[in-house]
Amino acid sequence: MRVVLFTIGDYPVHSYGVVVALAVLLALGMARYLAQGTPFGEHILNMVPYVFVGAIAVARIWHVFFFQWAYYSQHPMEILHIWNGGIAIQGALIGGFIAMIVYTKQHRLSFWDFADTIAPAIVLGQAIGRIACFLNGDAYGSPTHSGFGIVYPEGSMAYDMYGSQPLWPAEIWEGQWDLIIFVVLILLKSRKWTSGILFLVYNIMYSFGRFNLEWLRGDSPRYAFHWTAGQWTSFSVMVVSFCLIVLLVMRHQRNTKVLAS
Repeated sequence: MRVVLFTIGDYPVHSYGVVVALAVLLALGMARYLAQGTPFGEHILNMVPYVFVGAIAVARIWHVFFFQWAYYSQHPMEILHIWNGGIAIQGALIGGFIAMIVYTKQHRLSFWDFADTIAPAIVLGQAIGRIACFLNGDAYGSPTHSGFGIVYPEGSMAYDMYGSQPLWPAEIWEGQWDLIIFVVLILLKSRKWTSGILFLVYNIMYSFGRFNLEWLRGDSPRYAFHWTAGQWTSFSVMVVSFCLIVLLVMRHQRNTKVLAS
């Protein structure tokens, strides 16, 4: 576990940035592989600037307002200092999906089919990205009050909060859950589904795991029902995704009946 991997002169190379870059590259590679033979292959790289801007902007907004508003409300000029850290993965996902909607509408593509195609690549990137959180000592768990857990070193955010006591490995378990989702989605792709179902299954599975793992987190403020912002977001995504599945299936059945008649 190293916050700084090495230095180049006076410039520190942080493990977080290196692993996130690796996660993005592998996710892009997987997306291009999955998009082979589909109408979306040529659009994967073209969509990257849209997704990058949307993901970073909303990820920062999410972190500022839901995780550290008490601090940033007193230091508003630092909201733009994204190089100092502070982005939220759920905000990045929402921003990225909004950017995908904009891009697919501009190019007259099916958002649902596009999202179904690259959903496994997205969650693979998330799984690798959680390694970055572990190496950086963020997204850490709360104290286990036992001999089990991760003891973070000095210089990490987890150590600054709890010192040298064992914490739940929340970010590691989330990364493992993401890998399970990746395998499930790859297996489900072998069958024909109504457009959008695979993407919504990904949303539900990720949100379900995130909601439950949030009980172990030690870095998030809590709101109504003692839920974190991550839990409220996960619950909302699950409800919306279930409703969308019902609507998409009903629309598909209605269209099938029209064609049959």
